[in-house]
Amino acid sequence: MIQPQNVIDHMERVIVGKRPVLELVLASMLAEGHVLIEDVPGVAKTLLARTLARTFNLEFSRVQLTPDLLPADLTGTGIWDETERQFRFQPGPVFCQILLADELNRATPRTQAGLLEAMEERAVTEGGNRHPLPQPFFVLATQNPIEQQGVFPLPEAQIDRFLVQISMGYPEAEDELAIVEAQAHSHPIDQLTAVAGIEEFNTMREASLRVHIDPAVGEYIVRLVRATRERDELLLGASPRASIGLHRLARTLAYVQENEYVLPDHVKLAAPAVLRHRLMLTPQSRLAGLKPDQIIDSILDRVEVPIYTA
Repeated sequence: MIQPQNVIDHMERVIVGKRPVLELVLASMLAEGHVLIEDVPGVAKTLLARTLARTFNLEFSRVQLTPDLLPADLTGTGIWDETERQFRFQPGPVFCQILLADELNRATPRTQAGLLEAMEERAVTEGGNRHPLPQPFFVLATQNPIEQQGVFPLPEAQIDRFLVQISMGYPEAEDELAIVEAQAHSHPIDQLTAVAGIEEFNTMREASLRVHIDPAVGEYIVRLVRATRERDELLLGASPRASIGLHRLARTLAYVQENEYVLPDHVKLAAPAVLRHRLMLTPQSRLAGLKPDQIIDSILDRVEVPIYTA
């Protein structure tokens, strides 16, 4: 069985200098969660999704979200079949294994809602019929934080369906130089081959479930999430879904880092990605320039860490 760090090494041939991000994304996929990337243009958000798909030889689809995109354009629609004299379902681009929903916040709330069922139920309902999506099904959505015109902020019900929200960030100077030189004549992804297939991916996912979580670490996760509901700076803290997500991601992140058990450090690494998009700041906090990550850091500093030895 291929080891997760070998998968990360393979992806680093294309995505340079972003190993922690790659580990989080792979861990999210193994945890059967979706990823929201909020970042400026040109930092390899789209390239990350393509690299992940090629690495595991999974079916990839990219949708550019625009205000005129209808839900049926994404999920599919019924088409009249003259030969059979009945409607036949024509699947949309959501019927894939890795879906890149580019600039998700440019789509109207109606179209965003059309993606919600697919993300939560792994299926699409059309004409009263339920159509299961291919497995695994993984959504990697992007949005541009500096765009303010013509965007529709994601409702809490949908943003909570994303297991994590991450940022790619600009590369370090030496990494950026390596990227420029690597693409001087061709793009590295053109030479990237699959390092594993669907069977290997499923084996990795099953192996991640065998990573041990001590009850003390589970209690630590719940205390962290519950602490977000007690902060005066927040209108809304994290829900129990966040506790479930943090528990799942800490386990798969430990597996990706090739540990046999979850440490509090794995929880601390996973917590910002799982919690930041689920916290709603008060208007006063926003005006004061407070960021969710600052509150999360404060909570991580204050909540007692369990002393755990495997």
